[in-house]
Amino acid sequence: MNKRNRKRKSQYERRVNRKYKDSLFRKIFSDRKDLLNLYNALNDTQYTDEEGLTVTTLEDVIYISMKNDVSFLLGGTMNLYEHQSSYNPNMPIRGLMYLARLYQNYIDDCEINVFSPVLKHLPRPKFIVFYNGSKDEPDQKILRLTDAFAEEGIPGESCLECCATMLNINYGHNYELMEKCRRLEEYSVFVAEVRKALEEGDNQRQAVDDAIDICIEKGVLRDILIRERAAIMNMVLSCTEKQYERLVEKELEQQDKKIKEQEKKLKAGEKQLRAGERKMEEQKKQLRAREKKMEEQERLLKLNRILVQEKEYELLERIQDDPELQKELIEQYGI
Repeated sequence: MNKRNRKRKSQYERRVNRKYKDSLFRKIFSDRKDLLNLYNALNDTQYTDEEGLTVTTLEDVIYISMKNDVSFLLGGTMNLYEHQSSYNPNMPIRGLMYLARLYQNYIDDCEINVFSPVLKHLPRPKFIVFYNGSKDEPDQKILRLTDAFAEEGIPGESCLECCATMLNINYGHNYELMEKCRRLEEYSVFVAEVRKALEEGDNQRQAVDDAIDICIEKGVLRDILIRERAAIMNMVLSCTEKQYERLVEKELEQQDKKIKEQEKKLKAGEKQLRAGERKMEEQKKQLRAREKKMEEQERLLKLNRILVQEKEYELLERIQDDPELQKELIEQYGI
């Protein structure tokens, strides 16, 4: 690539909205028919009832800075679909946070009593990440939450796991999946055409406009591109060079702040060392308090088992929010 092309590409990277692919993906699959078709393609199913699909999307306005793409319930499965325009190994962490909120909503909506002695059934979670960044990745990759956990010096297995199945949906990948879901294939082709146009064109707006024309002519996302051409243009293009400059300034400020924080931590190092013994003593106190709490929890667990055996279910419900009654019954049963 010559200097002129490198400079031109750098300008595009500055001014083209890298998140447009995420926004467009959500727009396409907000349609129930396309969403159901995507689900069938992923699961080799033949569902046709769009009304049987319960959408439970997490909105950014409710969960600030926690915006996923699409989540929905179907066939006893809680499906979470998210698009990523860059490789992110932390998707299992995000998935854990998303799913925790979705399950909380599900429990609240269904009025499930999680304190009940009877096992309550929940939908099975499935987290799919659709990736189409520039970094070369395989067709499919499993990202695991446990890969983020510290392992050194910690025996035993983790009690928590969350897996994200990352599917590469760049053009030329996952051919069988694309054959089953035409909309996903069209989306992949559109992104490829936009990339190609931006690399070859001198004017970014004209390049994106040309890519849209090519896709309409090929029948790729034709209905959406004709209906919402201006909106999609705005998705792809960022507004002004000033916005980019503000982002750079903000990044430099954050870096400067981090350096100052590190200097402050280094100066506080000697003081922290002197406070080491005091902190260790506090930790011992906390440990003793935890041991005491564990003993109390063990006694309460024994009491719960006794009440279940004696079928005292009403009493079992009452003690959950009544510490005094718990204490009285523990003494009564000699636990």
